Amino acid sequence: MVSKNKKDGKQRFSGTRLPRFSTLSDTELDPVYTPSDLPGFDYDERLGMPGVYPFTRGVYDTMYRGRLWTMRQFSGFGTAEETNQRFKYLLAHGQTGLSVAFHMPTIMGYDSDHPRSAGEVGKCGVAIDTLRDMEMLFQDIPLDKITTSMTINAPAIVLLAMYIAVAEKQGVSPRVISGTIQNDILKEYIAQKSWIYPPQPSLRIITDIFEYCTKNVPRWNTISISGYHIREAGATAAQELAFTLADGISYVQAGNDRGLDVDDFAPRLSFFFDAHNDFFEEIAKFRAARRMWARIMKERFHAQKEESLRLRFHTQTAGCSLVAQQPMNNIVRVALQALASVLGGTQSLHTNSMDETLALPTEQAVTVALRTQQIIAEESGVANVIDPLGGSYFVERFTDMMEQEAQNYIDKIDRMGGIVPAIERGYPQMEIADAAYRYQKQIESRQKVVVGVNKYTMEEQDSIPTLTIRPEVERSQIQRTQNIKVTRDTGKVQASLDKLKAAAQGRDNLMPVVLDAVRAYASIGEIMDVMREVFGEYRDPALF
Repeated sequence: MVSKNKKDGKQRFSGTRLPRFSTLSDTELDPVYTPSDLPGFDYDERLGMPGVYPFTRGVYDTMYRGRLWTMRQFSGFGTAEETNQRFKYLLAHGQTGLSVAFHMPTIMGYDSDHPRSAGEVGKCGVAIDTLRDMEMLFQDIPLDKITTSMTINAPAIVLLAMYIAVAEKQGVSPRVISGTIQNDILKEYIAQKSWIYPPQPSLRIITDIFEYCTKNVPRWNTISISGYHIREAGATAAQELAFTLADGISYVQAGNDRGLDVDDFAPRLSFFFDAHNDFFEEIAKFRAARRMWARIMKERFHAQKEESLRLRFHTQTAGCSLVAQQPMNNIVRVALQALASVLGGTQSLHTNSMDETLALPTEQAVTVALRTQQIIAEESGVANVIDPLGGSYFVERFTDMMEQEAQNYIDKIDRMGGIVPAIERGYPQMEIADAAYRYQKQIESRQKVVVGVNKYTMEEQDSIPTLTIRPEVERSQIQRTQNIKVTRDTGKVQASLDKLKAAAQGRDNLMPVVLDAVRAYASIGEIMDVMREVFGEYRDPALF
């Protein structure tokens, strides 16, 4: 029923099915949006055309009419040979870019034969210990014709060095390889917790990568500033946006402090966002992110190049939204999240597989996930018009609200002295924890519905095939790593590690010496241990 009361230009609604309507992040929603929600709306200032400042409608003028987003399924398990076969399978089925998932020992800078690696080898990603593993990972995959994203943070400098060395062995110049390393250590302190070194030496390593790649690997995205893990930890959409951009501000400032020209390195910065279940909230978040970053780079850092103002981002559908109950329902969740990503203007996309809450994806599950992107691209029609939701009263109002809420967080972080002091005080960690707690309480009270979990449940659960990592994987990987260590030139390895230690103790750029160590087949663990000795290890502050 609709009343005739039209105060503020809005009708009043009664007889609603819920006492309160809000987004997944608990932003309360009006029943309808009208021009009165956009007072003084200036098209050129708030929207503009795609490919033009402030880039609200997209970072490129043709968007998907020029080329589709990169379909980049996140893949990695077991040995390098097994993951190489999965890469080839996905490429043969229409994937357009590679994305490497590393196992936990690699992420934490340990070799597979380290005691702490026991039971984890190849389980959550591919095992990479030395350059030999990386050579096998990309065997028969031409690195001058494919782009590769690597989800790696504290050891990012080592994995990038390995990738460069593999390209060299293929006869491919570092100047033509293209891809991304995640390399975002600040979000580890905030959310994912896969750190090694304290913040300041970590920022030094990241800035060394900026400096080296600007001169020597110009097509490489030197960092993927990641909100994904922040959201997966329980953040709201606005918190994900705010803390991600605050991290980005810190990285740009670190580059400036090194003496780098912002327009030399900023064009190779990229971002990585989560796409959760609330369709319009996610679209508004992506649009607000572009507008905010363009303004930050222009007004705060005085960037001159248009490329420095563009927020280019990869999206992954929300792993935390997948459930074990009725797992085939996850296909629908992923499809809606992927559609929101495309309507929000993403540059590349990973769609999660329906079985990822149970195990690493099977070939069948990952094929369905890839086909989801292809159906959106080829059948839905949404890629034919740029920013088709632009001008919607609701979407524009929501974009403005998202921007304002995120800016309030950034202003508060600035008053604390930046994101590093804020992290040291536990501010973003506590904000995320509070948001996660509120959402969990809403699920438990059924204020928020998760189909198959707290509503529409079934006593008998669906059973689907899952991927199992065999115990032999760990044994064979350890044997290969140990064989490399006894057959390589140990004198050359030790000399390269000694040079690395001296560089870490001084101010020399670490990238060239890490490259030399990698070429000598020094292992990830050996390289990271040298820097552990110099930089120490981070200890998370206790927060209650």
